Amino acid sequence: MLVLFLPVFLFFLMVGLPVFFGLLFAPGILLWLNGQERDITLLYRNLYNGMDSFPLMAIPFFMLAGELMNRGGITLRLVEFSQALMGHFRGGLAHVNILSSMLFAGLSGSAVADTSALGSMLIPAMEKQGYTRRFAAAITAASSVIGPIIPPSGIMIIYAYVMGESVAALFLAGIVPGILVGTGLMVLVKLMADRYDFPVASRRHTWGERGQASLKAFFPLLTPVIILGGILSGVFTPTEAAAVAVAYALIIGLFVLRTLKFSELGDVLSKAGITSAVVLLLVGAAMSFKTVVSLSHAPELLAEFILTLTENPLLLLFLINLLLFAVGMFLDAGPAIIILGPILGPVFTSLGVDSVHFAIIMCVNLTVGLATPPMGLVLFVAASVSNEKVETISRAILPFLAVEIFVIMLITFIPEISMTIPRLTGFAD
Repeated sequence: MLVLFLPVFLFFLMVGLPVFFGLLFAPGILLWLNGQERDITLLYRNLYNGMDSFPLMAIPFFMLAGELMNRGGITLRLVEFSQALMGHFRGGLAHVNILSSMLFAGLSGSAVADTSALGSMLIPAMEKQGYTRRFAAAITAASSVIGPIIPPSGIMIIYAYVMGESVAALFLAGIVPGILVGTGLMVLVKLMADRYDFPVASRRHTWGERGQASLKAFFPLLTPVIILGGILSGVFTPTEAAAVAVAYALIIGLFVLRTLKFSELGDVLSKAGITSAVVLLLVGAAMSFKTVVSLSHAPELLAEFILTLTENPLLLLFLINLLLFAVGMFLDAGPAIIILGPILGPVFTSLGVDSVHFAIIMCVNLTVGLATPPMGLVLFVAASVSNEKVETISRAILPFLAVEIFVIMLITFIPEISMTIPRLTGFAD
């Protein structure tokens, strides 16, 4: 009976029950019906144990660092830097939107934070220049998925925690795929700009003006360098790197740029705390859910079923991408990784797929799911920021999703795209 936990969970989602409660109620009910009351105690005990982890402390720290950067006006400096570089192109503000997402990814690692921070600034600006509101919201949502791909990344920390992988290896493996997604979106915008005669955002900036914009963005752009440099050199762990990022953001905002006030810190801490609590509760509930997955022997049953389809790892990777894409439409990336990682990861590593390579395939695919109709979280954030209907944004985002799916396939079937940097630095075999 326990193998029914997933259909019951999906039923709860369809009737509108929040993911957190569905992750606990679905296995809890089945354990009770199966007469396993002792395991129910284990289930709810793991809710706390799933959150009680030193590596997971990196998530609230990175969220706090991103909030400090955003409140301190860092986002505006990144946008100005992006506009100085690309504003003179046709469709300039759309290009600026994408480049800003790539730069912001190195600060927060959150698609939701990206959509909220950049969307509130760039969607009105794009609409003022003549773009439709749905297009502006769609490009913002589509580019925001770069946030959890380029390091630092909250979902990669979760994957590393669940699967015992190196955070540094996953961070390094995400650099090129994230750049590829951004480049692919820019190519599409260029084609659309030529066809639909998109406006030019600004005149071509002189090299002196670009230099000034670079100086303004210098300290924010140092953040990912400090984080990755410290982790790779062994100076601090990923969790300590997140704390260093918070300290750096405070120093830059309060004393260097002086764009952040002490009176604003209470609100910043409150907002980051609430966001972190939501994520950690989902992680704890998903770890409890994972307990029932183990008790039900679902991983073994699914592995046997997968291997009956074909033993060709390339074909299996294609089928799993379809599965992950479907899952990403309905389930947030963090819980999906915790639930499916322990089931799918061992199957593919046994077939010879590198564990870091599979991790990146899974993380990128589920991240793109954040912008995928009908339940993509960033679609709802973009709708809230733009006051546009989710349905209209969903239609406008389809061409951008096609580009991101193409990049996923490239990552899947050309492992060197994600594995070269980790191998060159000694973090992968």
